[in-house]
Amino acid sequence: MRKLGCLGLIVAGLLVVGLLAALRSWGGSGPLEEPVAVTIAEGATLTDAALTLEEAGVIRSQSRFLLFARFLGSDAPIRAGEYEMPARVSQSGALRILQESPAIQRFVTIPEGMPAVLVHERLMATELLTGEIPVPEEGSVLADSYSYERGESRADVLARMQLALSEELAASWAARSDDIAVSTPEEAITLASIVEKETADPSERPIIAGVYSNRLRIGMRLQADPTIIYPITQGRALGRRIRRSEINQRNDYNTYAMAGLPRGPIANVGREAIAAVLNPAETDALYFVADGSGGHVFADTYADHQRNVERWYDLRRQRGEMD
Repeated sequence: MRKLGCLGLIVAGLLVVGLLAALRSWGGSGPLEEPVAVTIAEGATLTDAALTLEEAGVIRSQSRFLLFARFLGSDAPIRAGEYEMPARVSQSGALRILQESPAIQRFVTIPEGMPAVLVHERLMATELLTGEIPVPEEGSVLADSYSYERGESRADVLARMQLALSEELAASWAARSDDIAVSTPEEAITLASIVEKETADPSERPIIAGVYSNRLRIGMRLQADPTIIYPITQGRALGRRIRRSEINQRNDYNTYAMAGLPRGPIANVGREAIAAVLNPAETDALYFVADGSGGHVFADTYADHQRNVERWYDLRRQRGEMD
């Protein structure tokens, strides 16, 4: 009996030692030498995640991790996404990250008024995306910020941007005002792109849309400077004053040399510009010119407009911008 008692104590001691070793292994420093990002796919199981952790060097053994997680870890579900694992993270810490920490959020932003060539450049410069894409069709992308995952294809991200525009345009077109100057959703995007390039002040978009809508209704030329620049630079900054020869140039975009809208958009647009074109401000204005403070001053008559232009020229002369 005494021998059995001693044997029982030894076994119990070994169990305690084993449990303590397991706890140290579960909560102790892991093998990872440098931080690493791991991606857990949508619908992945804990077994799938454990294999990902092992392959990334976060844990030593998938099977040991699963055993410890079963008896020592939380039963909360893991979540899909990309997660950063710090150096030497423990097995228990790795599990908590997958269960509790927010996934890494990565975004690529397309500002209002960005032309297609620059959208292409931005997507191609986003290093964590993969694959090649052509320059998208002008005006086919909704200006906004878009989340993406490491290793996602550029084609997929671009497709989401284009789908976002289609959905936004469909909803806005359905809610359009009765008396608008454009006849189709495509024309709405073209006019919105001009509005987008004419002002950086969101509050001005509806009235600028109103001015251009007034001009379209009476057959007056839009005379929008950005439509002169677009065929020259494909929407990039011109970097100099527009030349008289360029004002007179006849092409499918130059609204100084033709009535109506250009052949298509000259930039990618945001929600506010679409809304402005489909619900423009009620105004009698037909003209506008810069006011020197980042905005514009509007006029109903050409005589008033000329006075506003002279004030703008005077201000530019005072600033040394004109002779």
